[in-house]
Amino acid sequence: MPGYSSREAARLLELSVSQVRSYVRAGFLSPERGARGEMTFTFQDLVLLRTAKSLVLARIPARRVRSALKKLAAKLPGRPLSGLSIAASGDQIVVRDGDELWNAEDGQTLFDFEVKELAEKVAPLARKHAEQARRDQDDLSAEDWFQLGCELEASVPDQARDAYRRTLELEPTHIDARLNLGRVLHESGQLAAAEAHYRAAIDLRSDDGTAWFNLGVALEDQGKSADAIEAYRLAIELEPSSPDAYFNLGHLYERLGRASLALRYLSLYRRLS
Repeated sequence: MPGYSSREAARLLELSVSQVRSYVRAGFLSPERGARGEMTFTFQDLVLLRTAKSLVLARIPARRVRSALKKLAAKLPGRPLSGLSIAASGDQIVVRDGDELWNAEDGQTLFDFEVKELAEKVAPLARKHAEQARRDQDDLSAEDWFQLGCELEASVPDQARDAYRRTLELEPTHIDARLNLGRVLHESGQLAAAEAHYRAAIDLRSDDGTAWFNLGVALEDQGKSADAIEAYRLAIELEPSSPDAYFNLGHLYERLGRASLALRYLSLYRRLS
């Protein structure tokens, strides 16, 4: 599936092509290579490149830049990237995702940017990729459509939704497409439809903590507190080291006036995060 060329990445990030290549040589990221050895970048790669640019401008040593980007890259998959804000806070590089704040790397930095700005720049190219996929649709597999959906989600979520639906037409048991489609629908306010896709994913893989967590959020947003509590508890049981469910469950108990349970889960959240 098409990504973004070195020239396109350079233009989007206001870098030279040689700078983009130097960041790759420095080990800041490892883009895919095309048939002729040319580099192709995903949207996640662009986020990492944008972060690398800011860290280099802040005169952070290359070793520490590589460390920060490695940790950041491990956290990005599966998250709706357009909602992230990457910034400096005291002596830490931090990433804000809604109410959640997490460290990317220890150190003094001098930058602050939102991934949403980058997503807006990428949107025209992302639409071209979607148009090309529609022209080539007979040659694309379910996984091709899924990867396209992942690429489009931050910039053109309506196109990503259609790509995930095409994935499921070709492969109804594609669990990650179910989860991602549910998330896109959820973010657009289609809560019942999102719930249906999360439940379909759970039917296929009942031990998926992410699916139970996403279901909990959809249920909570629909005012189904008791069902949301059960979903969050199952998410915690399946992924006890993941802090998100503790945070949501603690605040849900807080809103329900169950102070002792709220304190318990929020304390566990703080300990984990």
